[in-house]
Amino acid sequence: MSLSTDDVAKIAHLARLAVTPDETGALKRDLSNILDLVAQMDAVDTADVEPMAHPLEMAQRLREDRADREDRRDDYQANAPAVENGLFLVPKVIE
Repeated sequence: MSLSTDDVAKIAHLARLAVTPDETGALKRDLSNILDLVAQMDAVDTADVEPMAHPLEMAQRLREDRADREDRRDDYQANAPAVENGLFLVPKVIE
């Protein structure tokens, strides 16, 4: 697929890229090559290909879900200026 200079300028504007006129030619060529590759991949017949949920059909080892540290919330909140129901109270910062 061949892109025009106007197409490249519009894509650069949408992507918020500052593209100089010297860079437009190279960017035009690179984007056209990318779109050609996408069109080539789109042309491949994948009707008989079974979709994969994950590339590796393996079971993941999971650790036991258990608490391994004691609850020290009261110790941590002892020096807090304001606490309510186990939560730190902070000043409102949204106007």
